[in-house]
Parts: sequence; structure tokens; C-alpha cells
Amino acid sequence: MTKIAFSEDELTVVDEIKPGRPERPVLPLYNFPLPPREGYQSFFKGKPVWQITGVEKLNFTPDIIPDNLARGAVSQETNIPVENYGGKDMFGVEWKYDLDNRGSAVDPMNHIFTDANEWTSKLVWPDIDSWDWSGACERNQNYLKSGRAVFTTIFSGYFERLISFMDFGNASIALIDDSQKEAVKALFDRLTDLYSGIIDKFIEYFDIDGVLVHDDWGAMRGPLFSEETAEEMIVPAMQRLTGHIHSKGLIAELHSCGLLESRVPSIIKAGWDLWSPQTINNTFSMYENYGDQLILGVAPEEYPEDADDTRLRTEAAVFVDRYCNPEKPVVLNHMANSVLPPVFREELYRLSRIKFSS
Repeated sequence: MTKIAFSEDELTVVDEIKPGRPERPVLPLYNFPLPPREGYQSFFKGKPVWQITGVEKLNFTPDIIPDNLARGAVSQETNIPVENYGGKDMFGVEWKYDLDNRGSAVDPMNHIFTDANEWTSKLVWPDIDSWDWSGACERNQNYLKSGRAVFTTIFSGYFERLISFMDFGNASIALIDDSQKEAVKALFDRLTDLYSGIIDKFIEYFDIDGVLVHDDWGAMRGPLFSEETAEEMIVPAMQRLTGHIHSKGLIAELHSCGLLESRVPSIIKAGWDLWSPQTINNTFSMYENYGDQLILGVAPEEYPEDADDTRLRTEAAVFVDRYCNPEKPVVLNHMANSVLPPVFREELYRLSRIKFSS
């Protein structure tokens, strides 16, 4: 693609994106030289046009998938009242939605089984063909015409799904208990088949660009399991899933919370294209060591409301100098959009455009 010279006219705000939560700011869409989706796709092909911040991306999680309602995470044409969130996921696991925390949780005493060897007799697998795919396609035509890159989300991945079946303690034991490990591997293999089937449905009915999979591996103090356990028990299943995603020409993104710097090699081995770590991690160190193998979601620091424009423009220049490298690109962490000052955002766009077009 021929590089497009930057014009100051691009900083004209042509539209705004309303946040999914009322407490978050409205985000500007600039007069991009390409449609946002094309800019996003070009970025992931190694030909960035501007620094991707997340406004170029549309989350699509329709209510036909029970998990999206159970987890309180429906994004589609029609808004869902929060009182309808929670309930049973695709496996019949009951989730309770907490309005204050904007999230759902499973009753830890409401597990389907406590021994992983029982899954073959106790799990009822969802019939994804019975979900109203064609109806969702019709209802969301306008929503999907945003011109932005479309991602769908799988709640939950592997360890998180095992927790929902067994509770955290039993799931953690199952990963390392020799009498349960083979059953867990077989379960994860079956889950990969299920998730691949759901992805194929999205490809059949919608024009999507990527898939985000939730699978938390860590807590505030560190990983929840060893590197050896990750690579024996979870990475092989993820490799199959990301391989399927890539075979369809899609981007594979991982959501995984916690202090996970030591697990980046496993995330890379699992085949993920993109991961946005929480800010408790040393993102710059990870970028220096692994930025040529994994695209990281980076969050600029939070600036006080009274930060002057000169400082914000200087900090944006530092960010561009540090991270806007076509050989080692980054995206902005999705949470950064909630706190990014308008002046910083504007200067980040201007300077990244100039750098990527030179």
C-alpha cells in the first residue's frame, strides 16, 4: 500500500462513539485517510497508517449466545436492560450479575462436578445450530455497518470455563492431579471443537475480523499456575484454537488478567496475536523482550485533570518515539480510552501519522 501523507484536516472529528458504560467518555472518530476497519487491518498486516487506539474496533457479542447474557456483556444493535443480565450460560451454569461491579460470577457452591473425570457424563453440550444466527444477522445489519473492525468474544476460555464447572479450588487441583489431567485435556480439546464451531458460525453469518478469548491466568501477585502446567494443560488447546482462527484469516486476541510477565512465552507459544496486559505488569519490559513476537496493548499513564497541554503533547511524543515502530507495533490498551486526555489523543494521532507515513 502506498503511504498516505498526513494532513491536518484529518484531526477533524467526523463522528463520536458512545461508550458501553455511561461513566466512560465519548470517543472521537477523526477524519481518517482510510475507513477505520481498513486502518485496523493494515496495522495487523504490518503496514500501520496511524496508532491504533481502539476506536477502530467494534465489539459484537449478540444475545443469541447465552454466555453473553450470563456474563452481562451483550454488544449489538438492541440494548439489553441490565436486569436481564445473568442467568444460565451455554452449559446451563447459573451466573449472577452484580450491577455495582458490572460483572457476573458463579455461585462457588453451584458446581456441575468436582472431579474432572465426571465431565463426560455430567456436561450437557450446547446445540449451537439451534441459536438464531439468521435472526441475529438480520437484526444487526445497521450495527455492523459502522465501518470499524468487528471482533466477537468467547466467554470463557479454558481455565475460566473449568472454574465455572468445578469452582476455583477444584479446577486448580484438576490441572495438576495426575488422576484428572487426561480428563482435563480431553475436555479442553472438546471445548476447542465447540469454540471453533461458534467461530465458523460467525464467519458464515457475519463479516468479522477477529476473535477475543477470555482466559484469566493470573492474580495481582502472579500467575495462578506454573509455566509447566500452562504449557502442558492449556497451551496445546489454545494452539489448536488460534490455528483455526488464523486459518480463517482472523486476528486472535487473548484477554488474560493478572501479573503475567513470566507467562508471555506461553502466550506466544499458544499463538495469540494480541494481548493487553493489566498495568500491574511492566509493559515496557515485555515490549522490549517480546514486542516483535506479540502485539501488546499499552496503556499510557493516567494524567491529572489539570495536566497542561504542553506536558501532554510532550508525553505523546515520548509514546510515539518509544512504541510506534512498524516492526514492533502496539495498540492502546482498551482501558486507556477511558482516561486518555483529548490533547494526548490528538497529538498521538498526529505524530504517529507523520511517523508511519514517512
